[in-house]
Amino acid sequence: MEYDQNVKNRLKRIEGQIKGVLRMMEENKDCKDVITQLSASRSAIDRTIGVIVSTNLIECIQKMEENNKSEEEIVQEAVDLLVKSR
Repeated sequence: MEYDQNVKNRLKRIEGQIKGVLRMMEENKDCKDVITQLSASRSAIDRTIGVIVSTNLIECIQKMEENNKSEEEIVQEAVDLLVKSR
């Protein structure tokens, strides 16, 4: 699978969020603020996982004949990836 610039940009923003959380910890910021930022980072990661899985699902369905898999098998693999990510 080829990852487009949009996905890479999402990860760069997440990287910035994580660096910001570390900075907040080093500055002994309130734990509520740290948790809020960590939660936002986790949500961004979850959304990125969704984008990657859905993009991969589309590619796999388009190449279904090459993969020798049914639509059901491909969809189940995508669902398994999402479940695994939780």
